[in-house]
Amino acid sequence: MTILCVRFQLPPAREAALSGLLGLLEDFTPVVEALPPDRALADLRGAERYFGRDAVELASVIRVRALALHGVDCLIGAGPGPMLARMALRDARPGVTRAVIEEEVADFLAEKPVAALPGVGTATARTLCEYGLDTLGRVAVAPLSTLQRLVGAKAGRELHEKASGVDRGRVVPNGVSRSLATERPFTRDELDPDRHRRALLSAAGELGARLRALDKVCGALTLTVRYADRSSTTRTRTLKEPTAHSAALTRTAYEMYEALGLQRARVRVMSLRAEALGPAEQASHQLTFDPTDDKLRRIEEVADRVRAKFGPHAVMPGTLAA
Repeated sequence: MTILCVRFQLPPAREAALSGLLGLLEDFTPVVEALPPDRALADLRGAERYFGRDAVELASVIRVRALALHGVDCLIGAGPGPMLARMALRDARPGVTRAVIEEEVADFLAEKPVAALPGVGTATARTLCEYGLDTLGRVAVAPLSTLQRLVGAKAGRELHEKASGVDRGRVVPNGVSRSLATERPFTRDELDPDRHRRALLSAAGELGARLRALDKVCGALTLTVRYADRSSTTRTRTLKEPTAHSAALTRTAYEMYEALGLQRARVRVMSLRAEALGPAEQASHQLTFDPTDDKLRRIEEVADRVRAKFGPHAVMPGTLAA
């Protein structure tokens, strides 16, 4: 067990604290991958040798330091690789690290539903279940040729390996600054689609304003919808062109929301994340003959100057896009 997957139990208003919590992990290892808004992977192979402790013991120290220095508790999963650490995290409890050792991998995976495997979406899981491959144990013993016929050659091979416990992933060090995120929690479980859309409008407006203030553009947008039963749905879409234009971000957010097909869903929180950030001066913009788009961009420029002079609340985010 050399990989930890840590979920910091951050309230929505404290997402910015993730940067400091990543620094806490980096006290143990430089190989830390941020998984905003509240998670991170840490490769402890060097740390185990250096500190003379295994990953579970180091996880206990990390938990205590997070509480003592930041007032934040965390859930921790440990495994031989990133995939297994992520899956172990789902079974973790406060104060107890869920660890999966090499000898337990097959038993750990055997009874898991296929949808529990990272990378297996709803459509793939449905296809596999239609053929009786509803658990990872059954997928692992299924002939490779059968899986490839069902989901494709490459996907079938990867599915067979992962279901058998072969974890080829690695922790890729990055920085939380590569993305920006904002959340819109509801005061009660919200069923009204119009309120959902207004929350997305506000969130997209805020992201656009923050990106422009940093002279950044984003290449992808991620929507996360958290429900009353604490489950969540996440969708990511690559933008046609990198942008910081609030209207473009709003349109993409609406498209992802509509694609979810939510009906009477009790939504607790909606969040948007701007990813694949890059310098604005290096981004290209496809010219259009749409006067509305040009007008919105001019309004954004004026609103940005007002914010710069009078503060971020001088113009409410989300009021400039339709």
